[in-house]
Amino acid sequence: MTVVGPVDEIPPGEGRVYVVDGEQVAVFRLTDGSVRALGAVCPHAGGPLADGLIDGAIVLCPLHNNAFELATGCSTTGQPPVTSYPVSVDPDGRLVLG
Repeated sequence: MTVVGPVDEIPPGEGRVYVVDGEQVAVFRLTDGSVRALGAVCPHAGGPLADGLIDGAIVLCPLHNNAFELATGCSTTGQPPVTSYPVSVDPDGRLVLG
């Protein structure tokens, strides 16, 4: 398990990138307070997924609008999946991957 930072540094409805064991991981804080984590780079053209628009279920890559399920990393637009990471918020308000 890796603590990546305080959940409060991600505004609700946005994502941020953290480097964990050499991998870029996009952590998203949904408007309902839940958190999700995916590989941060779109497999289509390397778009920054943390900068994409999110709703309760998907993130849209800001470059070409490829969509990925926040819960699984699976693409809904025919692209290869991105890695999905387990993430939670500990009692001290810190984001924990793993």
